[in-house]
Amino acid sequence: MTQTIVQADRDFRPLALVGLAGTGVLSSALLGALTNAINGWVSPAYFRRVLRWDFDGIWAAAVAQGIFEGLLYGVVFALVLTVLAGVFTKGSARFSLLMKYLVGIWLGALVAWVFGGVAGITLAALSADRFRAMVYTAPEDPALLLPFAWVGGSIQGVVLGGVLAVGVGVVLLRAEFAKQATSQPAEG
Repeated sequence: MTQTIVQADRDFRPLALVGLAGTGVLSSALLGALTNAINGWVSPAYFRRVLRWDFDGIWAAAVAQGIFEGLLYGVVFALVLTVLAGVFTKGSARFSLLMKYLVGIWLGALVAWVFGGVAGITLAALSADRFRAMVYTAPEDPALLLPFAWVGGSIQGVVLGGVLAVGVGVVLLRAEFAKQATSQPAEG
């Protein structure tokens, strides 16, 4: 009877999981900084109205806020991802494989940020009055409304997209790992 092994060995790789967790948190902070750097430039009015910021330096504060929220979401997403990756791979996945999926998750969240922004603009463009009724902080000025809608939509997009991307990433990691496990016969 032929036994199967995963990635040519059964080594437990706790450092790969620690690396995944740390990289997941830090990459989320980077994503928050990047997206809020753009959002702070696109619509400082969003941050003034929604967060009630009334000071100079909105852009820098938006970047800092993105880093902070990226760290918070990153801790949660990285914890879920790391635990599930550890369970599904029995802790034996190589760091390179885990990083492949983390990059995919990061890119998926970034794409969702864009789709969320486009959705926000689309909703505001199709019916500004309805958008303002749903988002009470939305500006009356039409020149400020679409950038405001981009920021609000993109933030929702990256958060929801991050959840979806982690879910899809874990399912794909599990499937690839199971495929590897059944395709590599043990020596002996």
